[in-house]
Amino acid sequence: MKIKVLGPGCANCKTLEARTREALTQLNVNAEIEKVEDYDKIISYGIMRTPGLVIDEKVVVSGRVPTVEEIKKFVNSHLQ
Repeated sequence: MKIKVLGPGCANCKTLEARTREALTQLNVNAEIEKVEDYDKIISYGIMRTPGLVIDEKVVVSGRVPTVEEIKKFVNSHLQ
């Protein structure tokens, strides 16, 4: 599983990355996390507001920071 956190490095982006790592730890899931800060790459995912969360090249949320529980649901749906 490959997860990307899209955002320029703002506080919300850092919070999203931390929550994603926490969700993966709680689920005991090993995944590669990549921080994408390049605006052209962020725009290529079709999101207009950051932060964004991409799992296996699918945007699962953008423009807000989901809870750890929400992230766990996103991850679980991609494991099935």
